[in-house]
Amino acid sequence: MALTSRRPVMVALTASGLTLARSLASRIDADIHGLQSRCPDAPYLFDDTTAHIGALFVAGRPIIGICASGILIRAVAPYLSHKTADAPVLAMSDDGVNIVPLLGGHHGGLRIAKALASENNSHIAVTTAGNIVWSASLDEPPQGWRLANPEQAAPVMANLLAGTGAKRDGEAQAALDTWLAEVPHGDDVVLTATMQALAPASNQLVYCPQQLVLGVGCARGCATDELIPHVLAHLAAHDLNPAAIAAVVSVDIKADEPAIKALAAYLDVPFLVFDVARLEAETPRLANPSDVVYAEIGAHGVAEAAALAASGINGQLLVEKQKSASSTMAVALLDQICADITMLGGRKPGRVMLVGIGPGQSSWRTPEASRMVQLADELVGYGLYIDILGAIAAHIPRRDFKLGEEEARCRYALETAATGKDVAIICSGDAGIYAMGALVFELLDRTDDDGGVSDAARRVEIVSAPGISALQAAAARSGALLGHDFCTISLSDLLTPWTAIEQRIHAAGAGDFVIAFYNPVSMRRRSQLATARDILISYRGDNVPVLLAQNLGRPDENLIYRTLGTLDINEVDMLTVVMVGARSSRMFERGTGPAIYTPRGYAKHLDNAVSKDKETKS
Repeated sequence: MALTSRRPVMVALTASGLTLARSLASRIDADIHGLQSRCPDAPYLFDDTTAHIGALFVAGRPIIGICASGILIRAVAPYLSHKTADAPVLAMSDDGVNIVPLLGGHHGGLRIAKALASENNSHIAVTTAGNIVWSASLDEPPQGWRLANPEQAAPVMANLLAGTGAKRDGEAQAALDTWLAEVPHGDDVVLTATMQALAPASNQLVYCPQQLVLGVGCARGCATDELIPHVLAHLAAHDLNPAAIAAVVSVDIKADEPAIKALAAYLDVPFLVFDVARLEAETPRLANPSDVVYAEIGAHGVAEAAALAASGINGQLLVEKQKSASSTMAVALLDQICADITMLGGRKPGRVMLVGIGPGQSSWRTPEASRMVQLADELVGYGLYIDILGAIAAHIPRRDFKLGEEEARCRYALETAATGKDVAIICSGDAGIYAMGALVFELLDRTDDDGGVSDAARRVEIVSAPGISALQAAAARSGALLGHDFCTISLSDLLTPWTAIEQRIHAAGAGDFVIAFYNPVSMRRRSQLATARDILISYRGDNVPVLLAQNLGRPDENLIYRTLGTLDINEVDMLTVVMVGARSSRMFERGTGPAIYTPRGYAKHLDNAVSKDKETKS
């Protein structure tokens, strides 16, 4: 269900397709992307059809392509994973008459297709057996319901197709009658609608209304293997099915508590937090108010108070506070099914996602990085880096910062995440290599007196997606320069004293490392690279290979091959990474141009092994 919560993308390749997309997009809450040359007035433009569709799919966006099915199939085929994880993909004809759900039909695709058809009187071409016989997909219940045993959906569906019909039971069955209206009655399988805990039979599917909220409190550092069994035991004791839980809720000072986050992940539900004042407002409804808890955090309860806060004014406390050695749990009943998590109030714990986008092109960006971009509530970064993402991120709010505003950039991201947003810091290359990763953690590590961030910002989750760094791209483009030991050195003395940089150059020269020089020059700084060149010549001579790699992975990429002795500082700009070989590095000509490599000794090792083998045989 998580996939379908993301806003769909309508991809139009023709003018007629764009016209159709405009008429439908606002009614199904979709973005419109158009091919630059054919749909110049689409809100978001792209140049490479296959690459753009592939990037959207990898990022988890549901795709509605107003184009031939083959275009979509070829674009997403390299990225197919599993039917439970792949984003919905639908093909729609230019005239809107036909809709073909290609992927993710039972995970949002059919729902999107039905919404499109209702708006345009289209025909849906369905090929899945269950949907041909009935309109319902037994493994995709309506919003606000959850299938408790999805692993049994396929065999139960097969039994139903081979038989005569299904028996309905459970205290909530009336609510599903409309959804199951076309499924005939019979005794082949059992479809149960309930919040009760039960062990399904082999021919039974159990559907749970999302009508319970689980409140949780715990001591700092509570063990996961204490909290999860504690919760499950009391749910079972009160005959409550875990699949009926809509969310795990707690106080905001527990936003970073590993055990509670692990519990929410185990139950596969959102984790929401409330501030202390909101929990204290629930004191009159608490069954077990605690002065001890009030003295500690300023509210008379956590588990009960959070559950009641999420359940609303008409919610009821179903399970009073239950304690273990280090944790508490309580359950509240909503007065209606939770079809939209926002109805519970509260907020997400918030997180900062450090996203390394490599040099920018989508084919060099990891699927994880693309997903993080799409999951972001806001993008933060140097404006050029966000621009590089192109149409895939054009719909996401952004906050641009200039060069030199790095601390303000990271501080803003952390404090914004502390309000419950998922914020992506967009970094060129890898976020942890001469980028914002280190600064984010430095701000978290600083004390208040030293310019640290707020307590709420310290509790946000930090995740990082690695990216292709300039040294990797340069080595790959030129051969295998990093085949043996290497190091990186930034020549910028803006944050590091030149004396320290010079010491590192001497150390790298003495150690005979291949060196990647980042930030080799700037508008005001032209002498440091020349000094570094002269230092290295004194250690390894002037004939070792040097690569000047500019704009890697971008249309104006340029590789310049030199030696230390012929290195001209005027050929280097701010978008260049300078790669200096070790004494053993070699450069030679091939039909396609120069190649550089640094041997590690494999060939010599093989020669020695062969010689020893011959000696043994003789």
